[in-house]
Amino acid sequence: MSAPAAQRMTRVDTAWLRMDNDANLMMIVGVWMIEPALALAELRERVASRLLKYDRFRQKAVEDTMGAHWLEDVDFDIAHHVVPETLSPRPGQNPVDALKDRVAELTATPLDRDRPLWQFHLIEHLDAGDGRGRSAFVMRVHHCIGDGISLVSVMLSLTDGGKPPPERKPAAPDEDEEADWLMDTLVKPITNLTIKAIGVTGGGMAKGIDLMGQQGHPLEGGAELAKMSYQVLSDAASMLLMPDDSPTSLKGKATPGKKVAWGEPLSLELVKSVGQGLGASINDVLLTCVAGAIGDYLRSRGEDPTGKEIRAMVPVNLRPMDQAWKLGNRFGLAPLVLPIGIANPIARLDAVRARMNDLKGGYQPVLAFAMLAVAGLLIKPMQDALLGLFSKKTTAVMTNVPGPREALQLCGRTLKQVMFWVPQSGDIGMGVSILSYAGNVQFGLITDDVLCPHPDQIVSRFQPEFDKLLYLSLMLPWEGQLAA
Repeated sequence: MSAPAAQRMTRVDTAWLRMDNDANLMMIVGVWMIEPALALAELRERVASRLLKYDRFRQKAVEDTMGAHWLEDVDFDIAHHVVPETLSPRPGQNPVDALKDRVAELTATPLDRDRPLWQFHLIEHLDAGDGRGRSAFVMRVHHCIGDGISLVSVMLSLTDGGKPPPERKPAAPDEDEEADWLMDTLVKPITNLTIKAIGVTGGGMAKGIDLMGQQGHPLEGGAELAKMSYQVLSDAASMLLMPDDSPTSLKGKATPGKKVAWGEPLSLELVKSVGQGLGASINDVLLTCVAGAIGDYLRSRGEDPTGKEIRAMVPVNLRPMDQAWKLGNRFGLAPLVLPIGIANPIARLDAVRARMNDLKGGYQPVLAFAMLAVAGLLIKPMQDALLGLFSKKTTAVMTNVPGPREALQLCGRTLKQVMFWVPQSGDIGMGVSILSYAGNVQFGLITDDVLCPHPDQIVSRFQPEFDKLLYLSLMLPWEGQLAA
């Protein structure tokens, strides 16, 4: 029997594979809280029947002189990938805090490069002796396998009623080239295929590209092409000339140790109502709370954030949602400036809204994707130097992922709470995650344990910052209110 054929890894995925460093490992880490408790044998059976239908979870990532490739692991053993986990709480420490400590340790623990780059850890009984109990399921997946959007899609296939991946058609001869579609735009004229691919990003960018696509040959839309070219050049210049972040204790030389924190979920409907009352989007409200929590944390440490701003790189999806199951990385990065120095919550909300509007219709996410594609062609020292441009001007990575609106079931148990964290590259020392699930929104934080040793002190400030906006929205006049 012949050995399974190797599959060439895309340039962008190769860049993520080689991006690990001593301080930051390129793993997406998630935690599911499950009630009642779940047995290890049940989880292994579910993973074997659902997750292993995706090729990437049976394949090793193997580097070579041309980059990297995917190779079937002929010695695959699910016992190496779905493992039991036992917590060791400190005296007086509650189980959830012990879980946070263990998640932090796992975030800083490399995956085995001789096996497929993922591992799930099950704490069967998180709360010993409380009747039905609950379990915690910690997942670690290397970023080269997929981005956040694609991994959410794949992980949902584990749940009861989850859909397996569609049957794959025989690969076309140029499938590998198509996987690197954006890289080709750097060296070839714009084509209708490229326009169609980039057009899935939505907003002003998609509108401009769609107009070009209606012209027959894409280069015939002179006015639109000129407008798009100007925007591309303007965004490229903005990325290259981004000023350094305001100096704070949150930015510096990253270290290997990590800390994680998460708070209680917040009602998504309540966030939406506050946004409507204040004329803002849900994202505007949440980001205003993030900026306020960080600013107030710095004040508590004796730092004055007045007038300061920090930059967070925000992933932007660049793929059709119905193709998320294909895995791989197809997202860009947009720099969002958080006004941490504005204490007034309404003024801070106005500033966040203005900065969000500035990002709409731009090409920076596409340019960031192109930079990752180029990085995948370089030797690691050159790749590190190129990608270091981002970390020098950035304090945090921030991800906002929409999840299912209804609570899900896993092996007949209820999935009660969901958290996740994305990796930070270079010397970035903070990752902020916002995930909506079952009518709530969950805020989580991962930090460098030297730059920010107490992320729970930031998380604990999120609710009070939201309450300020809630109280202010309740003070507004409502329709039909009688004049005094």
